[in-house]
Amino acid sequence: MASTASLEDAGAPLFSRERIIAKPGFNRWLVPPAALCIHLCIGMAYGFSVFWKPLQAALLGADGKPLPECSQGAVTFAEKSLGTLTALTATDCNWSQFDLGWMYTFFFVLLGVSAATWGGWLERVGPRKAAFVSALCWCGGLLLAAVGVYIHQLWLMWIGAGVIGGIGLGLGYISPVSTLIKWFPDRRGMATGMAIMGFGGGAMIGSPLATILMNGFKDGAYSAGGFTLPWAGFRTATDVGVWQTFVALAGIYFIFMMVGVFGYRLPPAGWKPQGWTPPVNGNRMITSNNVHLKDAHKTPQFWLLWIILCMNVSAGIGIIGAASPMLQETFAGALVDNPALGYLDLKKDIALAAAAASVGAGFVGLISLFNIFGRIGWASSSDRLGRKQTYFIFFVLGAAMYVLASFAADWKILALFVACFCVIASMYGGGFATIPAYLADMFGTQFVGAIHGRLLTAWSTAGIVGPVIVNYMHDTRQAEGIAPDQIYGPIFYILAGLLVVGFIANLLVRPVNPKWHMSEGDLAAEHAKHVPTSSNAATSSDGGIGMGGVDFKSTLFWLFVGIPLAWGIWNTVEKALVLFH
Repeated sequence: MASTASLEDAGAPLFSRERIIAKPGFNRWLVPPAALCIHLCIGMAYGFSVFWKPLQAALLGADGKPLPECSQGAVTFAEKSLGTLTALTATDCNWSQFDLGWMYTFFFVLLGVSAATWGGWLERVGPRKAAFVSALCWCGGLLLAAVGVYIHQLWLMWIGAGVIGGIGLGLGYISPVSTLIKWFPDRRGMATGMAIMGFGGGAMIGSPLATILMNGFKDGAYSAGGFTLPWAGFRTATDVGVWQTFVALAGIYFIFMMVGVFGYRLPPAGWKPQGWTPPVNGNRMITSNNVHLKDAHKTPQFWLLWIILCMNVSAGIGIIGAASPMLQETFAGALVDNPALGYLDLKKDIALAAAAASVGAGFVGLISLFNIFGRIGWASSSDRLGRKQTYFIFFVLGAAMYVLASFAADWKILALFVACFCVIASMYGGGFATIPAYLADMFGTQFVGAIHGRLLTAWSTAGIVGPVIVNYMHDTRQAEGIAPDQIYGPIFYILAGLLVVGFIANLLVRPVNPKWHMSEGDLAAEHAKHVPTSSNAATSSDGGIGMGGVDFKSTLFWLFVGIPLAWGIWNTVEKALVLFH
């Protein structure tokens, strides 16, 4: 997919940073779809819940019914935890959602930890090698998880997809960030928004694809378009099709990610888009200097941005993860045109409960759409509004939406309630996409990928804080006998309070003290470490690098990633339409 004008330095190793320095004629619009190739694959982490129900019924007894769960009858957290310890190696009981749900914790904790640990390495070796290792970890982790499912060993699934795959998530997530910011210094927010949009959209493709694959493997054959693909040699009579789906996804994702790996290019040191010059005496919040990776965490700006990201994610991730049950508990019979029914009444009727669950799934799909489009929309807008002002909007509008959602729940106005969470979801996604550009504004572009990696520990923290607040308060209020439709109001106010903390942190952000800026000599020394080995290496003065706009080759590359994304969006829209029936 990459332009042939960007001939690689034949004297450098295949995965080296020097090998991917762009040559004259290379079009910078080929880089965002390469980043999307990586993010659309690893973004399936958000869609892993599609495997929970099949895996909860993977083992059948002599009567053909699923065996009991390893933690059957457990009520308290301690009891469930003991059941999970049993489930790690047991082969005579099924895994519970509690057991499987730990995969999410592994995903996002390891994402932050690996990004922080190997961010500096990524800056040294370049995005191609980092993305290649990401592909090996993510796809290899899926293969190991497939073995764990096949022999029914939960610990192997945790290590494979959770730990090894989580490391792949971290490296894959940050691999394009500094690259895109270097290619688009004139539109930093838009550039990072395009890539990180893919992480939000990965589940839109992966979840329906995984469902199709599981159904095909489970039934023994999958028919589509007149073609029948036999799977009989890869299944048993009671197989739920999960391990085969893991293998298939690993193969599909590896091919797709390799296209991204070999599509990455870096601009020469000091390169700027033709006709663009950095603003002089312009926005003080956008520096033209650079802060070294070893100094970034010593500045108050790093920790203020850490709090900003942590609060924004904490306020969104817990409630988004509980979106479907939250809607059903709050509006119950109103979802099935019978407002007189409460949630407990609804659960007594299987057909009505299924109909309400379908509406809940549509709600999840709708907020997923706003999550993904918020990433590109808000990040692009931040190029005009400024990053600090954009986060002011997130925190003020987000807190207002939570308060309004509480009133909408009391007033039983479903449309207003849904609208509030669509806006919240857009700003949740927008926060992820805007933070790399905010970092580049504060610390420069030289080490922004590595600094971003360290900042993602805020995401790991939020991935624990947000769900714990929501789930603990929900279970506590439920145990107190509070009506289901009254449970969430106080939770919304707590989450609004988190956004107030983020607002204060954002208010305190100022330009980095010049004492932390790298000298011209230090910056030149960093650039010298990555000079291509060939005698005809490109320099910042070479003309034609990055030019071309959206030409024929870049259009083909965009179609390569855009068609699967459009298919995923269409599937999501179909589910979301249930809300309007």
